[in-house]
Amino acid sequence: MANWGGMQRVATELAEALEAHPQVEVIPVVLRTSWAMTSIRAAPFIAGLLARIPRQVHTHRIDVVLFASMITAGAAVALRRKLRSLGVPTAGITHGLDMTYALWGYQWWIPRVLNALDLVLPVSRAVRDACLERGAQPGQLQVIPNGVRAEWFAADTVSEAERATSRARLDPQGVLPERAFLLCSVGRHIERKGVAWFVREVMPRLPDQVHYWSAGDGPATRQIEREITAAGLQHRVRLLGPLSDDALEMLYRSADLMVMPNIPVHGEVEGFGVVMLEAGMCGLQTLAADLDGIRDVIEEGENGFLAPPGDADRFAQRITDGLNDPAMLRDAPARAAGYTRSHFAWTVVANRYVEVLHALAESGRKTPQQHGAT
Repeated sequence: MANWGGMQRVATELAEALEAHPQVEVIPVVLRTSWAMTSIRAAPFIAGLLARIPRQVHTHRIDVVLFASMITAGAAVALRRKLRSLGVPTAGITHGLDMTYALWGYQWWIPRVLNALDLVLPVSRAVRDACLERGAQPGQLQVIPNGVRAEWFAADTVSEAERATSRARLDPQGVLPERAFLLCSVGRHIERKGVAWFVREVMPRLPDQVHYWSAGDGPATRQIEREITAAGLQHRVRLLGPLSDDALEMLYRSADLMVMPNIPVHGEVEGFGVVMLEAGMCGLQTLAADLDGIRDVIEEGENGFLAPPGDADRFAQRITDGLNDPAMLRDAPARAAGYTRSHFAWTVVANRYVEVLHALAESGRKTPQQHGAT
């Protein structure tokens, strides 16, 4: 299994969840690298898989080879004949952008990768649709969502004292008013995340009591800063930059509502949105754009709410409803945490992987010479 960036973290956590599962033995192969080093390190890593995977198959009598992204699954194109002759099927996870990258030659390559895999595992229905558009067969696809480490979060609910403590630690200068209704967002600052749009179009529609903190950075940070200044929102909008895991949990526990205001961007897809799971495990609901893979994460009224992408009035109305409904805020944390744990804890998601991969391994044993042949 291999991946990088946000996909690397998901791959690593999935590997750990499968390693802890009593019904499987996992031999993980993980590439850990930054996004900036991806183009340098990915090619030799994938080339190394061409020798490493057959060796591991023989040494450990492996039943299924699982790739954690479509990029590393490129190795399956060269390994297809060898592995199928051994009755060892292959599966590949796709997260969205690894299916839709607009790089030169990549969209020519992806159908060949799909054709080389016996099973493709999109993380959402939106990503499944992207696979179908690129030649995957319906029977080749099984949607399995991403997961979240339930044990990483200490409690499902947050007392007022704990909320105040978290806010104070993130706001040592005491700029945030005591009775502020705090929104937060977490993610890389790129156009499709919609942070600049949210600052420009939604924040001016909200009462002064509503403040907004955004964690992350990226190529759109300068544009977001310009929108904050143009709208005169320096006293209500704060860019926190990248946060450690501990600070991120404090942010979730400081906020009253998380927002994920994604907007459509041609050629890009929001495959899932793991930060919504992290927020949910902290008892924080998310108001999100009804777009792409986000739809597979949010269950209306449980772990959050959906609004049409680009509809500033609907976003503002949803936030105002929460501001004016203390009962909703009081009951929301338990619902959000309970729903997230029961549907997206890695123990739950790992069970689904084991079930699907076991069935795939059985099919490989029955037809070692013909399975998946093209």
